Amino acid sequence: MEPLLIKREIADHIAVVTLNNPPVNAQSREFMEQLIRCFDEINEMPDVRVVVLTAEGQKVFSAGADIKARLHGHASPGDTYAHARRVRETSNCIMELNKPVIAAINGAALGAGLGLMLACDIYIVSENAQIGLPEIDVGLMGGARHTMRLMPHSIAREMILTGRRISGAELFRLGVVSACVPPDELMNTAMAMARNIARKSPAALRFAKRAINTVETMNLRDGYRFEQNLTIELSRHDDSREAMKAFVEKRDPVFKDTL
Repeated sequence: MEPLLIKREIADHIAVVTLNNPPVNAQSREFMEQLIRCFDEINEMPDVRVVVLTAEGQKVFSAGADIKARLHGHASPGDTYAHARRVRETSNCIMELNKPVIAAINGAALGAGLGLMLACDIYIVSENAQIGLPEIDVGLMGGARHTMRLMPHSIAREMILTGRRISGAELFRLGVVSACVPPDELMNTAMAMARNIARKSPAALRFAKRAINTVETMNLRDGYRFEQNLTIELSRHDDSREAMKAFVEKRDPVFKDTL
């Protein structure tokens, strides 16, 4: 039986997914396959409204690719491209999830580890967090496009070309993350945000996630029209009518846990 490298706990509409491949959460084939499977399952769980992605310990979120495994190469024709596809899907399974994902970063998020963080919707980091792209020093490439979505032009290119690491405090100063807190407050902060999101309509969360994923690469006119079409579709949902009634009646809404 293979070790459990990705742990999952679900309570009160919140799934906490924990990376569990000590000492540095290197992303082996088994790690990636378990992560993809975990998020694919969450996608079809009607009781889950929001996810918190974190890691065991307070030193390393994920150091990225399993360099020792890569050093031995790929044994069969096609393995290299199959591996590249698997790496892409570790980010895609998070980005394409129909529920919001909060990254609670409790240490170094490097290379493919940074990719996991950037695939999430909201970033909360501890004061001992760092992000970086060490690929330039280990004979690899990757992470540039994800990083350039969020970091300023010069800093992103410096990270890619030099391997420079950025601290949690600097990420907060740059406006890249929502909060930078002491390590022992990280999960409390992330869970407080998760509870806030979990009180929302499951339908509205799915529509909102679809909107933000889609309009990010659209021009203003097309993006706004796409959102308006989603608004029309959402307005026909029972949760939409319940939200309006609760607002008018000055009470808490009661949403249905349906996909």
